Amino acid sequence: MKASELREKTQTELRDALHELLKEQFNLRMQRGTGQFSRPHLMKDVRRNIARVRTVMNQKRQAGEA
Repeated sequence: MKASELREKTQTELRDALHELLKEQFNLRMQRGTGQFSRPHLMKDVRRNIARVRTVMNQKRQAGEA
């Protein structure tokens, strides 16, 4: 997921994307806890995507206030 793709989305779409990423992060944590975790690199990818979405959401909010 690229930041340029995220900037084209609306706040609602970003909120939905963030919700899905947080659910995916939770599922990965549960897999790691039960020993079923086979692809540890996904945690890093999901965490970075969450940060990207939150950054774009904050940028859009600040642009709307200014």
